[in-house]
Amino acid sequence: MIDGRGRTENATASAAGNLAVEDFPGGLKSCLEAVLMVADRPLQTGELARVLGVGEPLVEEALERLADSYEVSRRGFELRRGVRGWRFASRAEYEPVVRAFVTDGQAARLSQAALEALAVIAYRQPVTRARVAAVRGVNSDGVIRSLTVRGLVREDGTDPETRAALLVTTDAFLEYMGLDSLGQLPSLAPFLPDVGEVIGDGV
Repeated sequence: MIDGRGRTENATASAAGNLAVEDFPGGLKSCLEAVLMVADRPLQTGELARVLGVGEPLVEEALERLADSYEVSRRGFELRRGVRGWRFASRAEYEPVVRAFVTDGQAARLSQAALEALAVIAYRQPVTRARVAAVRGVNSDGVIRSLTVRGLVREDGTDPETRAALLVTTDAFLEYMGLDSLGQLPSLAPFLPDVGEVIGDGV
C-alpha cells in the first residue's frame, strides 16, 4: 500500500532506514540524484522505489521532472532512460570536451591506475566494474570511464546475476598494445588474484 505521502507500507525496511525521503534536504529528487550518482549501472524505477520506500508512480514522475529540468537548463549532463534503466550521462554534444579532459592531448600516457584497470579487464574479460574494483582493491569507476572515452574498453552485454554491464577491450586496445589478437597477450593471468579469492563467495 501507499500512504498519503506516496511512501510504500514497508518504507521503514528500505535502505533509507527509518527516515522518509522527505526528511532529507531536497526530498525525493535529491535522494534519487544521490543514488544515481554512485550507481555503477542503470537503475530501474522499481529498484529506486524499493530502496527509497516510495511508490513507483512518484519515483517515475520525479525522474521525468529531473530529466526535463536538466534539459531546460542545458546542463553538461543528462538523466537518460534506456532499456536497462535510468542513469546519468554526459550530453553527446560535450563529447569533445570530455575527451579533451580525459586524454589531455593525443600523446597523453595512461596513468598507473588506468594501466592496472586495463590489465584486469584484458585478462578477465568480460568483467564487471565491481570485479575490477575487487581485484584492484579500490573503486575504479573513474579510470574505467577514462579508458572508455579513450576507446580502449567498452560495454558488451550484462552479467546474468547482477545485471551490471560487462567490460571488454576494443580493437583500439590491440592497436595501443601492438597486438593482432588477445591471444598474443603476455601470459600474466596466473599472477592476477582470482576474483573469487578477492571478493569471497556469494558476491
